[in-house]
Amino acid sequence: MRELRLLCLHGYHGSAEILRRQMRPLVQDLDVGADFVFVDAPSLALGDFGWWHLDFRGWERTRDWAVELFQRQPHFDGVFGFSQGAALTALLVGMRAPDGRVSDEQPLSFDFAMMASGFRSDSPRHAALFAAKQSFSLPSLHLISRSDPIVAPADSQALARQFEAPVVLDHSSGHVVPGTPPIRAGVADFLQQMADRTTTTHPGVSSK
Repeated sequence: MRELRLLCLHGYHGSAEILRRQMRPLVQDLDVGADFVFVDAPSLALGDFGWWHLDFRGWERTRDWAVELFQRQPHFDGVFGFSQGAALTALLVGMRAPDGRVSDEQPLSFDFAMMASGFRSDSPRHAALFAAKQSFSLPSLHLISRSDPIVAPADSQALARQFEAPVVLDHSSGHVVPGTPPIRAGVADFLQQMADRTTTTHPGVSSK
């Protein structure tokens, strides 16, 4: 069975290295083979931060960066995002070609999404992405904190409802990527299902 390949998107004031540390308790020693690819937001190279700001300044830069990344990188089976990175994950889902045939309108192809402390963008410029219902028919996992002081649980639940059949795992660890045994078990089970499903769907795709 080949290794899953996941793109990992950090939070607003985060970075690839910060998210790597945040996710370590969750993903270390997983039984499922998975390559977690951590990337910096394009803003960091410019001395800025975040995937976009409150006025959505920076969104177009991030969108174009994501399209280019998917074009030049080997196939990503899934996308994982934390906080603003989870909000971005949902927008990438809206840019996803559900049949895998990419186009200018739907330039991305991946098979599942995972979000921790996610929320839905309320920008009118993103309304068309959330209206792409078929793009949101993919498997999704949502880690939602009952005690999140940054992203209200109701906001994370609203994002989960955007998806056709969301798997929701609740925890009480705050605004973090949780790594408790029940969450780890749930994530491992979800990834195993994705590995089984992806091997059938893309038997000839190599992660190398």
